[in-house]
Amino acid sequence: MKPAARIPLAPLLAGATILALFASPARSDVVMDWNIKADAIGIEKQLPNAANARAQAMLHVAMFEAVNAIEKRYAPYKLTLTADRTASKEAAAASAAHGVLLALYPDQKPDLDATLAASLSSLAETEAKARGIELGKKAAGEILALRANDGSNAAESYRPSTTPGVYVPTAIPIESMSSRMTPWAMSTGSQFRPAPPPALSSETWARDLNEIREIGSSTSAKRTAEQTATARFWFFTGPRTYNTIVRQVAVAKKMDVVDCARLYALTAMAATDAFIAVFDGKYAYNLWRPVTAIRNADLTSNPATPRDASWLPLGTTPMHPEYPCAHCIVASAVSTVLQGVAGNDVGEVTLSSPTAPGIARKWTRLQDYSDEVSNARIYAGFHYRFSTEAGKDMGKKIGDLTVATQLRGAVASAQSKP
Repeated sequence: MKPAARIPLAPLLAGATILALFASPARSDVVMDWNIKADAIGIEKQLPNAANARAQAMLHVAMFEAVNAIEKRYAPYKLTLTADRTASKEAAAASAAHGVLLALYPDQKPDLDATLAASLSSLAETEAKARGIELGKKAAGEILALRANDGSNAAESYRPSTTPGVYVPTAIPIESMSSRMTPWAMSTGSQFRPAPPPALSSETWARDLNEIREIGSSTSAKRTAEQTATARFWFFTGPRTYNTIVRQVAVAKKMDVVDCARLYALTAMAATDAFIAVFDGKYAYNLWRPVTAIRNADLTSNPATPRDASWLPLGTTPMHPEYPCAHCIVASAVSTVLQGVAGNDVGEVTLSSPTAPGIARKWTRLQDYSDEVSNARIYAGFHYRFSTEAGKDMGKKIGDLTVATQLRGAVASAQSKP
């Protein structure tokens, strides 16, 4: 597959700004604006990816429930809101977003209040606006209540493997409890748990370990300059890696506020379920990372995988078990939802990365975006190829499930009931 092109960032941002001002439906801006606000909070607080994804799913489902209650275009998630059809959708969406984020991040109240005031400033002081505000508050309250006991506050209890008196690195792996969260679309966190990773004596293990030994090393002579740039670009993880893409798809499809809210809600639910599912698999199998496996390859007694005592990956290995690939499952779940809702004809999508300043990447197929993420984790020295494939497969299943079962068209949902 031809790698995505790299283009200078400054002209891209200027073009994207012009596009947003003139091509984006004005009424859908409220959804995008609050998504940007949630991203900013995530940066400021350095939120773990699963926690950040959970918060954004709550935000976007609340906004969807509020605006959809006015028009009832789609089946709701789990709320049974009633609303006057004259209520302002923009006010409802802004109020719902403010209510969720304020409850999650009360220390952000001054900034959130200012953002709400800006969202509502263009709306006349009418009964429609007032009804929209009250509806949004109700949607936020009910979503917060729905997720109040979803397992997201489970105490971290990872137990390092050791024997009495023997030193082990003292950093505790992250996200060990993320699989305890209640999913949005899946029935359980283990619903799509993959088969176990290949045996350390297998041909697959030898092939994939040797591949990453050669191409993922910090000193690799086989990794091309383009592959190195791709790997560094995708050191960038979390909701900001896909929110910008969702925004561009919504603009390309000229979505109104209801359809835009639905698209964000579906992608946010699928991404959160992807994080839940991947950490279920990671901590169930507890597979060693390449940096550990290559430095200890002699312990497997596999002559096809010799030990390299000083091997290091290109980047800093994430602090959680290897299998399956988290970045891969999330990108796959999001791209599957986007294709399921908007199709493949979305024009060109672009993304910049704080880990590759001044550079943006672009794709004309959403599948290429997902595939690039998977390849980048191999180039970086983080994931074996079999792990990236397992992650992509899980993500597709989660994305397909989300589109097939959540926020469906009201007519289709009614016909599907027994």
